[in-house]
Amino acid sequence: MVEDVEETIDPAIDPILLKQQYKTEAGIMQIRIGESNIDYDEHFKFFMTTKMPNPHYIPEICIKVTLINFTVTFDGLRQQMLGDVVIAEKPEIEEKRDKIVLTMAADAKTLKDLENNILKLLSEATLEQILDEDKLIIILEDSKVTSGEINERMAQSKIVEEEIEVTRNLYLDVSIRGSILYFVISSLTGIDPMYQNSLAYVKGLFNTAIA
Repeated sequence: MVEDVEETIDPAIDPILLKQQYKTEAGIMQIRIGESNIDYDEHFKFFMTTKMPNPHYIPEICIKVTLINFTVTFDGLRQQMLGDVVIAEKPEIEEKRDKIVLTMAADAKTLKDLENNILKLLSEATLEQILDEDKLIIILEDSKVTSGEINERMAQSKIVEEEIEVTRNLYLDVSIRGSILYFVISSLTGIDPMYQNSLAYVKGLFNTAIA
């Protein structure tokens, strides 16, 4: 891992970023860096991190790496803090919401699988089989019943989810004020480094939401 990189990256590590490893005649994986040939492990991972809040990398760098932005945004922090406040005040509400999200995701996957299965059966069947084969007709009928049940269940889940959101939004002001507090103190660090301690304290208060 290379820490605290700036907006420019040393071209010497381009062979690593471009994954220019090769196999020698002896069957050993190597990579050439500068004037040296170095043994290369296929499980090798290379990470670079920066403390810059909003770096701008030129396209030549972006095509060589995968950029992952861990910057805290106001909306993201507000949502996470809202979840934490609801867990603290109404844990049963957040638990119910999580179950509904998982159920709806599973039902959506089941519908997609049914659709793919039907399309596969129809694409593989001849016209005579479609008209005469009872097995295909039974599968289509069963799929219709199952999809109807799932759609009804998903409709009910959406109603319950809307009711849960009404309860969660009762705590929205708390999450907004907490997010404002964090970003105000965070911006103070640009005025004077002494505010770093204040920011660290706020992060400690909101460690679950900031992590």
